[in-house]
Amino acid sequence: MLTWLRGFVLPAAACQSEDDDFRYRILFEDLDQNGDGVVDILELREGLRNWSSSFGLNSEEEILQAGDTNADSGLDFEEFMQYLQDHEKKMKLAFNSLDKNKDGVIDASEVVNAVKSLGIDISIAQANRILRSIDSDGTLTVDWDEWRDYFLLHPAKNITEIIRFWKRSTIVDIGESIAIPDEFTEQEKKSGDWWRRLVAAGIASAVTRTCTAPFDRLKVMMQVHSLKTKRMRLTSGFEQMVKEGGILSLWRGNALNVIKITPETAIKIGAYEQYKKWLSFDGSRIGVLEKFIAGSLAGATAQTCIYPIEVVKTRLTIANTGEYYGIIDCGKKLLKQEGVQTFFRGYIPNLLGIVPYAGVDLAVYEVLKNYWLEHYAEDSVNPGIIILLGCSTLSHTCGQLASFPLHLVRTRMQANAPVEEDTTHMIQLIREIYTKEGKKGFFRGITPSIIKLLPAVGIGCVVYEAVKRSLGLT
Repeated sequence: MLTWLRGFVLPAAACQSEDDDFRYRILFEDLDQNGDGVVDILELREGLRNWSSSFGLNSEEEILQAGDTNADSGLDFEEFMQYLQDHEKKMKLAFNSLDKNKDGVIDASEVVNAVKSLGIDISIAQANRILRSIDSDGTLTVDWDEWRDYFLLHPAKNITEIIRFWKRSTIVDIGESIAIPDEFTEQEKKSGDWWRRLVAAGIASAVTRTCTAPFDRLKVMMQVHSLKTKRMRLTSGFEQMVKEGGILSLWRGNALNVIKITPETAIKIGAYEQYKKWLSFDGSRIGVLEKFIAGSLAGATAQTCIYPIEVVKTRLTIANTGEYYGIIDCGKKLLKQEGVQTFFRGYIPNLLGIVPYAGVDLAVYEVLKNYWLEHYAEDSVNPGIIILLGCSTLSHTCGQLASFPLHLVRTRMQANAPVEEDTTHMIQLIREIYTKEGKKGFFRGITPSIIKLLPAVGIGCVVYEAVKRSLGLT
């Protein structure tokens, strides 16, 4: 199959003869499994699967669309050869753009500089792993023949798409994170891969939040009723909630937590892309600092738009059985009894909490991911879903620890809805917590918040992978 063609026949043939027709004929005949002289999309899909596991979704469609000049939904040998000749010219341009010193080979430093041009910082060790995935003679450099054979059937059209191919991102939301996914490639945007990944992440997030909702409600109850629940532990807290409203009361407020996923994600991603454009002066690359600023601003924008939902969710979470008859009833009563301003109580500490969360989350995530790539990765800059989830769990934990005091203040202000001005009351509340409860008071409810991360990661990973497969994602 194509595996041995890639590793033996094509390089050997290239050395023995300059006749492209011979090389292309061997590859075409192997792809044309039924021998009818035409390679259709099913044969091309199977061939790409055997050639490499790194091809993106709809790669075969891109190749077929580019090469099928007579629009008969298949490639005959002439079309196939013309496509490969055109593609080789593009790959030659990409190779030359990487080979800055024009010595005929690409080395690790040239890979580092090329990847850096897109705002992605990698080490020499990571660059060497990339080279090893292409290098067939063990020199840790890549010459034109090795480059051409590796990208022979990859639909990347230029060096930018190749670099993005080296850096793939996985999106999984495991809770109340303001993390922003990396930008989608043009290929993902055109193929629809981007929205499939978002749908998979959204479903995984909804299932995860539903499964861990009892921990969320316990966290809020402990934050709001701090003095009354000073001796509350995990088991006693669950017992009190079940005794007060039955087993279903553990999920009180979760419906809004799930409903807000779609608008929050859409606003966040749209705002993130816009802020990145504004921060990329004259088309310059976006670095880690710019991404952090764009991510923080996007998180603030999304939170501003959906903040009334957060207030209603908190009120439903701490409500007694029968106090509200649903989301709409809760919103109506709050509006009638406390006015419009109540829907923005706690907004300032919530906004202030975004910066430490985003900063710590991003910094810890990048350090952990790069450490793993530096010491344990073999031939890729893509750590894989398990490693990324592990890094996310630890980074979210650190982010929560950094921002938890402000989130606690926010939750109490949402729950109490005092008549004082928001900023003044925030300062008064901070003093009150410190005076009556000490430093530990700012971290009341942190235990169930941390405990839920482990099951959230496991559930999110399983659901995300299952939904991805059902949507045809690799």
